[in-house]
Amino acid sequence: MRITIVCDVLGEENNGTTVAAMNLIRSLKSKGHKVTVVCPDQNRRGQEGFVVVDKLNLGPLNGYVEKNGVTLSKASKKILEPVIAQSDVVHLLIPFALSNAALRLAKKHHISVTASFHAQAENITSHIFMKDFELANKIAYLQMYYATYRHCDAVHYPTEFIKDIFEGAVGHKTNAYVISNGVGERFKENGAEKPDEFKNKFVILFSGRYSKEKSHSVLIDAVSLSKHERMIQLIFAGDGPLKEKLKAESKKLSNRPLFSFFPHYQMLNVLNYADLYVHPAEIEIEAIACLEAIACGLVPIISDSKKSATKKFALDERNLFEANNPASLSEKIDFFIEHPDVLREYKERYRGMAEGYSQKACMDRMEQMLIDTAKKKHRYED
Repeated sequence: MRITIVCDVLGEENNGTTVAAMNLIRSLKSKGHKVTVVCPDQNRRGQEGFVVVDKLNLGPLNGYVEKNGVTLSKASKKILEPVIAQSDVVHLLIPFALSNAALRLAKKHHISVTASFHAQAENITSHIFMKDFELANKIAYLQMYYATYRHCDAVHYPTEFIKDIFEGAVGHKTNAYVISNGVGERFKENGAEKPDEFKNKFVILFSGRYSKEKSHSVLIDAVSLSKHERMIQLIFAGDGPLKEKLKAESKKLSNRPLFSFFPHYQMLNVLNYADLYVHPAEIEIEAIACLEAIACGLVPIISDSKKSATKKFALDERNLFEANNPASLSEKIDFFIEHPDVLREYKERYRGMAEGYSQKACMDRMEQMLIDTAKKKHRYED
């Protein structure tokens, strides 16, 4: 099958959207499909299967957008049309200008279109300092719906949580496929030991992009309030625009946090030698990072934010803290430090939870969604 994947935002695999996109691309290629990726990532120029468009020039706003780690695409009909016209199905990743241009061309050529839902309204409104304004978020969802998702033949949601939020906000049902982005097979317990510098420390890990909605500051403040602050070592795995700000905030801690984007093999070891995983994010469609931690034997403490799907991975109240409340989080951290027997018990209780989120099984379901959709317009036959 000839599949075109349109990625308005694609870059290094240091954020959930790019990781999800690349996992899907690699999986479809491994199954023998001809996959063409249209994106603005200039580093992909000349790579087989990638068609690179120019970056969108926002004039005086370019610096602000780049500071937030985002590259937006310029919608070029000249580049898009020959690619779209030869497709059996077109899959959109983010409902921005490039995807919407591809959508219009696909409709012109009577080609099926699917789209994933990777951006909560707050991911957009936070850039204009309005993430807590419900009207602004509703308008963002309505814009997404009327410009993109209502025209798609199928919509992929990583969780039931975000499907319900979106459909409730816009007041319409979509042809929904709820499919997790999945946990890779490499994420498992491997017995890795702590490095010497952390031998006598209680290591707390959080994996997530350094951005406002991930709420790293809540974890930093919680550790500063802990009765065991001097023995806690924070590790923030990731990258992002708030790195220097978070480093400055963490100077009040006895042990400076480790900020690093780890290669895959190193990340696997960190997940295995850490003592606890904390996920303070206020806004989250699906925290695969949390599931990866659970798959490696870590017990999580998760924000109970109403705008985060991650809280569904909590076994009970010991795995939850009140959103954006450092004192609440500090109390939960101290409990597990002071009760290592309970921590071991929860580790056993969590064992096997991630097995239902096999990345291979999830990618098989994504492939089937694309096949089903292409067949509806007789673009593909088994």
